[in-house]
Amino acid sequence: MRTIKLNIPEDLNMRDDEFSMILASKLYEDEILSSGQAAKMAGLTKRTFIELLGKQKVSVFNNSIKELEEDI
Repeated sequence: MRTIKLNIPEDLNMRDDEFSMILASKLYEDEILSSGQAAKMAGLTKRTFIELLGKQKVSVFNNSIKELEEDI
């Protein structure tokens, strides 16, 4: 896993974990990351990540058939 440094404005009233979840959710939604990869990026378990996707207005069911088959 790589680490990157982002400069986020101080007046952005958001915790680091919230920002990580937003970024991971977007990459998951765009099918760039699997749910497991996105969960790891957000520092969460896969189950917790999937449970929190709704708060980001991201559906777990938008994913590819391949990933769903791998999960089963």
